[in-house]
Amino acid sequence: MTLSTSALLFPGQGSQYVGMGKQLAEAFPQAAKIFREADEVLGFELSKLMWEGPEEDLVLTMNAQPAILTHSVGVLRIIRDQLGEVTMAAGHSLGEFSAHVAAGTVSFDEALELVRLRGELMAQAGRSRPGAMAAVLGMEDEAVEALCEEASDPPEPVVVPANFNSVGQVVISGDLEAIERATGLAPARGAKRIVRLSVSGAFHSPLMKPAKEGLKARLQSVEFHSPRFPVYSNVDALPVSDADSARERVIRQLTEPVRWAASVSAMLENGAGRFIEVGPGNVLTGLNRKNARGIESLSIGELEEVVALGQG
Repeated sequence: MTLSTSALLFPGQGSQYVGMGKQLAEAFPQAAKIFREADEVLGFELSKLMWEGPEEDLVLTMNAQPAILTHSVGVLRIIRDQLGEVTMAAGHSLGEFSAHVAAGTVSFDEALELVRLRGELMAQAGRSRPGAMAAVLGMEDEAVEALCEEASDPPEPVVVPANFNSVGQVVISGDLEAIERATGLAPARGAKRIVRLSVSGAFHSPLMKPAKEGLKARLQSVEFHSPRFPVYSNVDALPVSDADSARERVIRQLTEPVRWAASVSAMLENGAGRFIEVGPGNVLTGLNRKNARGIESLSIGELEEVVALGQG
């Protein structure tokens, strides 16, 4: 089956799992080549870590980010002939780098080194100023924003919305004290459920400012190109179509919230008729049950899914 038009979605951290990509590498030479390339660029056997674990090493931010990027690009290389015309793309947090690789904004090798560094910088920032994240379910966006303001005492401790994933699902991020205060207040403010996330820092919050500065310095030496198709930015849900804007947006996203629901909505408004999640897991496809009701959404990341796309 060749898809006439495709809007691509790329997952972020949390989608990794031990065994990811092994069957794809065994079945498709183009995927195996990507995994070998990743090992060579990074100077260690990322592929072995992805396929064999241990899980406690794979989930480390500095490993999970290049692993997910590699898996997504490996899948993309297999299925690109079945995609037809790609009209737009977006990626959740880390996934924005995968989207830019797909669009030709930055090379796979450069993106791989960047996300490895990004993960290292984020972990360092988390050690320097410990933080946490929690998913708040069942509250409106504005109510979560008010909750964060109530629980914060700037300049610290602070807690902010980090991911606007869908209606009724917002992730908050910040200092441990402020997170504790916010999660304690949330049930009385209307939250149906609070889920603490297993992360090494307060991502997409002001606590990541040191990581932002470190990534910004490295990005100045990386060649960016204008994307072949628009990539919707996490920070403002707007389509990026030039190199300078792409670089600026991936820097800003480290300390600003991921406006995922708004990004999908903007893609729908600009003609997206089908979404394909490229990479491990199906988190974004699941979110589309709320974000893109009635619109076809596929997740392509496992061998059987790739085969079904090719035969369908």
